[in-house]
Amino acid sequence: MARLTHIFIALLLLVTLPAAKASALDAVSAEESGGALRQALSQGATAAVASLGRTDGFLGNPKVKIPLPEDLQKAEKLMRKLGMGKYADELIVTMNRAAEAAVPEAKELLLNAVKQMTLQDAKAILTGGDDSVTQYFKRTTSEPLTEKFLPIVRKATEQVALAEKYNRYAKQGAKLGLIDKKDASLEGYVTQKALDGLFLMIAEEERAIRRNPLGQASSLLQKVFGALR
Repeated sequence: MARLTHIFIALLLLVTLPAAKASALDAVSAEESGGALRQALSQGATAAVASLGRTDGFLGNPKVKIPLPEDLQKAEKLMRKLGMGKYADELIVTMNRAAEAAVPEAKELLLNAVKQMTLQDAKAILTGGDDSVTQYFKRTTSEPLTEKFLPIVRKATEQVALAEKYNRYAKQGAKLGLIDKKDASLEGYVTQKALDGLFLMIAEEERAIRRNPLGQASSLLQKVFGALR
């Protein structure tokens, strides 16, 4: 089955690319093309987890830093005017620390998704856009990642008294249609933001591989993705 997957990928690369690129791929073996695709997926996932799953991985990165939920941001402004900004700061730090603690749990699920990639998945990735790897991970891992993240995030946010108040308020708002159901609990909000940040960093790694394959450490990635340019 693995051999068939590699052959399929190699043929797909050749029939979906312009003649000049197809010619460049003549020197790429079936095993190399399949290996490069899996390596690119694994590299993107591993780099994203390493970047975010550490102290200040979220809090210190403006691209993924988790702000207070929109419904609390008005209250945040008032709290700061009243000299109570430390309470808002505490919640912001707690939310981001919770995300940082949860992300390492993603690595195993992401790498398993690479191993379980089907022929149809490979076709979608190779014929898709610049974010096809990211979309593959979203499709195959979002649900199990949510289940993994929630208990970790819940444990962290329960330590902050404001989290309980937010949950009570948000649940009522959701019943009235004023707040999105997925944001009706602080842990749900933080979990979703953690996933958004994770997939954003995977997307950045994917773009780096596609745009500068020769800058990658792996000679296999250089060879295959260099031929795709």
